[in-house]
Amino acid sequence: MNQKKAPWYFLLLLILAGESVFILPFVLSRVFRPTVLQVFGLNNLELGLCFSVYGIIALLSYLFGGPLADKFPPRKLIAIALWMTALGGLVYASFPGYAILKILYGYWGFTTIFLFWAPMIKATRVWGGISSQGKAFGFLDGGRGLVGALFGTMGVLIFSLFITSKITEVTVTENREAFKYVILLSSAIVAIVGLLVWFFMKINTKAENEITPNKITIPQILEVIRLPSVGLLMIIILCAYVGYKITDVFSLYAQDVMGYNALKSAQIGTFLLFIRPLIGVSVGVLADRTQTTLWLVLSFVISLLGSLLFATGIITNSTTVLFLISILIVAAGVYAARSLYFAVMENGQIPLALTGTAVGIVSLIGYTPDIFAGPAMGYLLDNSPGEEGHQHVFWMLAVFSFVGAVTSWYYFHLYRKKKT
Repeated sequence: MNQKKAPWYFLLLLILAGESVFILPFVLSRVFRPTVLQVFGLNNLELGLCFSVYGIIALLSYLFGGPLADKFPPRKLIAIALWMTALGGLVYASFPGYAILKILYGYWGFTTIFLFWAPMIKATRVWGGISSQGKAFGFLDGGRGLVGALFGTMGVLIFSLFITSKITEVTVTENREAFKYVILLSSAIVAIVGLLVWFFMKINTKAENEITPNKITIPQILEVIRLPSVGLLMIIILCAYVGYKITDVFSLYAQDVMGYNALKSAQIGTFLLFIRPLIGVSVGVLADRTQTTLWLVLSFVISLLGSLLFATGIITNSTTVLFLISILIVAAGVYAARSLYFAVMENGQIPLALTGTAVGIVSLIGYTPDIFAGPAMGYLLDNSPGEEGHQHVFWMLAVFSFVGAVTSWYYFHLYRKKKT
């Protein structure tokens, strides 16, 4: 493996691309969830089923897109994925019916995963080298969080500029018109990031040849499947990703339980996005100086504690400070786990040249929450309206956080002994 790192702007472009590609399918609905439900005429379950269609297509895309990432330069695959995703934004801005919306989410499942996901992870491993995997993935996820937060802030600003009535008197038509401009501007930025990646995210030819085998063989794939770290990472990513999906409900919690209006609830969603870069960068730096996998265990424990604060119902509309503190606790755990679960691939003895294949295999199970988490949350929220439904969602988070903590602890002990 070439020890010389790619230049700093290589990681910067990865960060920009890594969040930009998910702005349209996920970040906008996270920040503007009440608005999305209103302007598209959806309930929580229907929006969750859109995410499920995305997840089903993504599931196949993980499997076949992984080996693809080991055969072609990451730069080209990432740029094409960004352009195709941005085109979907034009359809999104036309506010299609429910059937077309599900097809659009399936299309995004292909563009954001088959062409994008494994190349991004592999390129990040290349940048981090042997000694800076925690920093590489911490900076990636933290930087992606900052990009998402800036997109969210920009979206809230654009949205507010096109709202001319009092916030309590805004009509569906006004909300739709304002949100249309948010979608179109986001799509344009995603396309521009694709151009930057295509022209500037380059590494030298020798390094590119080292990370791109001429072909991927069946024995190589079987070699990856047999690694204990691969099976454990499936469970770890599954549990961490459920936590990440559940952060989608914070803006809705602000409206349903805390009594905030649409604009203020969107600001809560944006505030949450600003926590992510702080957590990602901090935990990445700390993990490289100590034990990356041990920090992964701690992140699940923190997520468990935070979820119990919400699940037990002690947060009400009169406990604003506790609400904000609890968001910070859950976000710290969830975002730390998300920053670190690919950083432990180096500890798990997964070959760099087969990173794409390994990512495709672990993602096949690890990202199934794209299929079931949305409908599960929608069902819990719609069948127990208000605070009770949200408590059920956070009990769900508590269970997955516990399983993630136990699995990470086993991973830590297994590879600490092997290293010794």
